[in-house]
Amino acid sequence: MTAMAPLSTDMYLPSLPVMQADFGISASLVQMTLTMTMLGMALGQIFAGPVSDYYGRKKPLLVGMVAFTAATLGCVLAENIVAFLCFRFVMGFAGASGIVVSKAIARDVCEGPELTRFFAMLMMVNGLAPIIAPVIGGQILLFTTWRGVFVTLVAIGFVLLLATLVYKETLSPEKRLAGIRASFAKFPQLLKNRYFLGHCLLQCFAFGGFFAYISGSPFVFQNIFQVSPQAYSLIFGGIGVGLLVAGALPARLAGRVPEEKMLQTAMLISFFGSVLLFVGFWFEVGLAVILPILFFTITPLSVLGASSFSLALSRQGKNAGTASALLGFSSMILGGCMMPLVGIAGEHTAIPMCVMMIVGYGLGYLTYLLMVAPEHKQNC
Repeated sequence: MTAMAPLSTDMYLPSLPVMQADFGISASLVQMTLTMTMLGMALGQIFAGPVSDYYGRKKPLLVGMVAFTAATLGCVLAENIVAFLCFRFVMGFAGASGIVVSKAIARDVCEGPELTRFFAMLMMVNGLAPIIAPVIGGQILLFTTWRGVFVTLVAIGFVLLLATLVYKETLSPEKRLAGIRASFAKFPQLLKNRYFLGHCLLQCFAFGGFFAYISGSPFVFQNIFQVSPQAYSLIFGGIGVGLLVAGALPARLAGRVPEEKMLQTAMLISFFGSVLLFVGFWFEVGLAVILPILFFTITPLSVLGASSFSLALSRQGKNAGTASALLGFSSMILGGCMMPLVGIAGEHTAIPMCVMMIVGYGLGYLTYLLMVAPEHKQNC
């Protein structure tokens, strides 16, 4: 369930240039298909989180998986870009239930270092999905069109629907919020908490930089470096291996290294990596130089995500679903808005992508220094 975002976006990344030609649209508009999904996921989490705190985890998951599968089928059948964009939004909105509820379930059953290990496992899944998804998508293009990728996503949605049917509820009735209004009323209360808001803003900026890479990388590699969709999928998957390996670090270090230190280190590595990436593209260095820089810029995201989610949710009990929704919304909303801007200068330059990555990671680290780190110093 937690892999809904990478499954929904990464599997069809190799298809973006093909879809651009098929629909006869600009690079910026085809990147809007990613934006609509991310906006749907961001808004869907705001809705699914409070609902899961009131109704329990299973019912929202079940409804979400049914709608996700149906909307994905709509993407397969879409004949124009407008219809496709609408189905992508619904697909993201429905799939958000899996993303937010999976994290709330983690908070239902774990706490402390164990919760950090659980989130690390979820981030490892988020690392595994980008390895598998684009490779599958690239291979599908050898035999069929981009629509075949969405047929595969329909099948995945059906499998997740079956998994939801056998899932056992983890939020007992006595632990649920008393009313649905009370669930939504928790949003302003949570945002008044400076520490929690700091994590929301940190993730908003950091993941904004990450999604700039997501939307820009197909055109960077296929148009600038002239690699095939299959080669691009392997490159993207290789970076996914880095995310997977990095995702194991918080689990191994939990209880020994403070989570805030892991978070700070991950932010710094990504920021300086994005600066080096900009320099590399500015001076038009080769693929052999760009790939290692990109690898070490992107892979700390697993550590960043696991430690920030764990720190933010560790202080939430009954509000876990609502808090998870706000964090999930924050991690996607800016990225969704920035995706079309990556292609604003055309599909043959990487400079806008690099600038957005620098700004995103830089503002994320500044937020950490101003809103997250001070509280940990006080506790010391």
